[in-house]
Amino acid sequence: MEYIAHIREDGKIQSVEEHLKGTAELAGKFAKEFGNEDWGRVVALIHDIGKYNTAFQSYIKACNDWDEEDSTSSKKVDHSTSGGILSTKKFGVFGRILAYCIAGHHSGLPDWNHELKVGGDLSSRLQKEELLQLIEKSIPDFIKNLNQPTTLPAGGKIKEEQIHLWIRMLFSSLVDADFLDTENFMSPEKGKERGAYPPISELKEKLDTHLSKFKPDSKVNEIRKQILDECQQKAALPSGFFTLTVPTGGGKTLSSMAFALKHAIQNNKKRVIMAIPYTSIIEQTAETYRNVFGENSVLEHHSNLDPDKETQQSKLAAENWDAPIIVTTNVQLFESLFAAKTSSCRKLHNLTNSVIILDEAQMLPTEYLNPILSTIKGLVEMFGVTVVLCSATQPALCGEIGSGIAKFKGIENATEIISSPKLLEENLKRTELNVLTEKLNNYNELAESLQAHEQVLCIVNTRKDCREIHALMPQGTIHLSAFMCPQERSRIISEVKTKLKNKENVKVISTQLIEAGVDIDFPVVYRALAGFDSITQAAGRCNREGKLGKFGNVNVFIPPKQAPVGMMRKGEDASKELIAMNRMDFSPDSIKTYFEIFYSKTNSFDKIQFNNRLVANARHFEFQFRTVASEFNLIDDKAQKSIIVWYDKSPELIELLKNKGVERWLMRKLQRYSVSISQNLFKFYQSKNYIEEIHGIWAQNTAGLYKEGIGLLTEEVGWSNEFVV
Repeated sequence: MEYIAHIREDGKIQSVEEHLKGTAELAGKFAKEFGNEDWGRVVALIHDIGKYNTAFQSYIKACNDWDEEDSTSSKKVDHSTSGGILSTKKFGVFGRILAYCIAGHHSGLPDWNHELKVGGDLSSRLQKEELLQLIEKSIPDFIKNLNQPTTLPAGGKIKEEQIHLWIRMLFSSLVDADFLDTENFMSPEKGKERGAYPPISELKEKLDTHLSKFKPDSKVNEIRKQILDECQQKAALPSGFFTLTVPTGGGKTLSSMAFALKHAIQNNKKRVIMAIPYTSIIEQTAETYRNVFGENSVLEHHSNLDPDKETQQSKLAAENWDAPIIVTTNVQLFESLFAAKTSSCRKLHNLTNSVIILDEAQMLPTEYLNPILSTIKGLVEMFGVTVVLCSATQPALCGEIGSGIAKFKGIENATEIISSPKLLEENLKRTELNVLTEKLNNYNELAESLQAHEQVLCIVNTRKDCREIHALMPQGTIHLSAFMCPQERSRIISEVKTKLKNKENVKVISTQLIEAGVDIDFPVVYRALAGFDSITQAAGRCNREGKLGKFGNVNVFIPPKQAPVGMMRKGEDASKELIAMNRMDFSPDSIKTYFEIFYSKTNSFDKIQFNNRLVANARHFEFQFRTVASEFNLIDDKAQKSIIVWYDKSPELIELLKNKGVERWLMRKLQRYSVSISQNLFKFYQSKNYIEEIHGIWAQNTAGLYKEGIGLLTEEVGWSNEFVV
C-alpha cells in the first residue's frame, strides 16, 4: 500500500516517506545552525507517522485537502499524537523533547498537563497508546531503527531555565521544514518566489556608500560621526551582549546598523533584526533602511503595515524571517519567543546566528522582564545571537534587578560600545532642564505659560489631561493623542514638522506617543512629571539638531493629579526621589540610579509565572507552553478594545468589510483607522448603539462620534452635544 501525505490538485501524490525524508533534510539543516542536526532530522522523520493510519488514508483521499489539520471535516484524524508516543517509547524521558514538537506541529506546543482548558495536554495524549498500535505494523524500518539523537543542546551549554527555548527552536525547525516541504510539493511556484537575498557583505557596502555622503558640517553631526566610528570599531569584538548608550538625536538608527552589519561579517552571522516598541518608529526606521539597502532586502513585519506596500516576497518572508534585515516590534519578537502557535514559532530558528538590536531598550515591559532577559540570555549563550541594547536612557539590566522576593539575576555583563557615555552626553547637550517643584492646582497657569511661546510642545500622561489643557489653549493649537487613529496622527505629525521647518507658530498638546522616535525639533518643551526615561525622551524633541545657538528649554511640571496607578505611577515616584537627591540630570549615572529606584519599587518581574511554568520542572521536561503563550501579552487586550472610526477613507473600507468579510489586506488597512478604548467606554458606546459589530470587528456606527483634530469624543469634551443621532 502506498501511504499518501499530500494530494495535489492535478492528482499528483506525495508519499508519506517522501514527505518525512524531505522535511528531515530541511529540519536537519535548520537545526544544524545551532549544533543539533540529528535532533532536527529525527523529529522530522517521526512527525507524520500518524499518516500511516488507514483511517487517515481514507480521510485524505476523501477530502483531498493538503492542509488537513485545518479542514472543517468532522472525519479528520489525529495523526500527530502517535509520533509523540513512539518518541517516548523509544527514548524514554528524552523522547518528551520530540513529543512536544511532534504532537504540536499543527495545533501548537501543548502544556504538559492541563492548566487551562484550551487543548489536549501532552501527558494525557501520551496515554493514548491505541493510536500507535493502529500503525505499528505499517511503520517503515528507517523509522523503527532510528537512534536517539546524541548531540547536547547548544553544544552542552544549556541551563535548566533555557531548555524550553531549545525545544522551541527544535519545534520551529520542524514546523518551518514541514511547511516548506509541503509548499514545495503542493505549490512549487510559490517556493520560487521566496527571496534570493544579497549577502551581508553587499549590504554593508551599500551602507558604507550611503554614510560616506554625510558631512560633519555641524557640532551635532561631528558627534554623530564619532558615534558611528566607535560603532565600527567595536564591531570586531566577539558575539555577546552590547549596550549602545547614545543621547536622543545621536544618529543611532544608522550607527547601530553599521555596528550590526560589520559585526555580522566578523562573526559569521546571517541577519540583523531590529525590534522597536512602537509601530510609528518602525515605519520611519524601515523606510530609512529601504532607502539604503533597497526594497527587497528589508522585511518590515508589524500589524499596521500597509498592504499596498507588501510584495509576495515580503509576505513569504514574514512567515519565517529569512530576510537579511528585519524591522519588527517588541510585541512580534517577544510574543513569538513565548508563543505556542505554529505560525508564530515558525520563524524562531532563524534567530540563530543573528544580531538583534533592541531599540529603546528602556521600553522592555517591566512585568515581563525576568522571562525576557532569561530568554535573550539563552539566545546569546546557546544560539550565537548578539544582542544590542540601544537607548538614550539605558536601563540597569546587568547584575541583580529589583529587591525583596521580586529580585532576580539580569544580564551578567554587557560591553558598552561608546567609550565614554558621560562625556558624549555632555558634548551633545542641547537643553537645560528646569524642574518646577510647585504642584499645579489646575492647568490655567500652565496654559498661560504655553501661550507665551511661538513654538512649544507640551506632553502629558493621560488623554484626559491632553484634552483638558488643549481646551484652555487658543484656536489653532494642535491636539495629539491615542484617541486619534494612526492615520490622523501621522498626518498631524507631518504638518507639525512642516510648520517647524517653516518657522511658523505651532503649539502642540500631546500624550507620550510623541516621545520616542518621532523626529521633531521644538525650541521649548513642557513635560508632566513622569518616569525619568520619559522625561529624557521628551527632552529629545527639544533643540534636537542643536541649531538654536543656545540650549533648548525643557520644563518639568507637577500636574494637579498623580499619574495613573501602575508602572506609570511607580516611574513618577522614582523621579520624585531623584529630584529629592538633586540628581535630575541627563547623565548616564543619574539614569542608572533612576532605574535602580524604579525596579526596587516593582512588585513582580514575572507576570507569566515563568519560573513555575517553564523552569521548575525542566529536568523532567514538564512545561506549560500553551498557558504561558496565552498569558504573555505585551498589549493587554483584556483591558482595551479596538474600534474602527470614521476618518478619511475608512467608511469605504468598513463597507468592504461588510461585503467581503475579514481579509488580511483589508484588516491591515483598517488598522490605520483603529482606536483602543477602555472596556467601560466600549460598553457605553455599545449600550447606545454608537458602534456595531461587523464580522467580529467593532466599528463606528454614528455620525459625530469621531471629530477630526480631537479624535473619539468622550464625556469630558461634551460629546453629547456633538452627536448627530
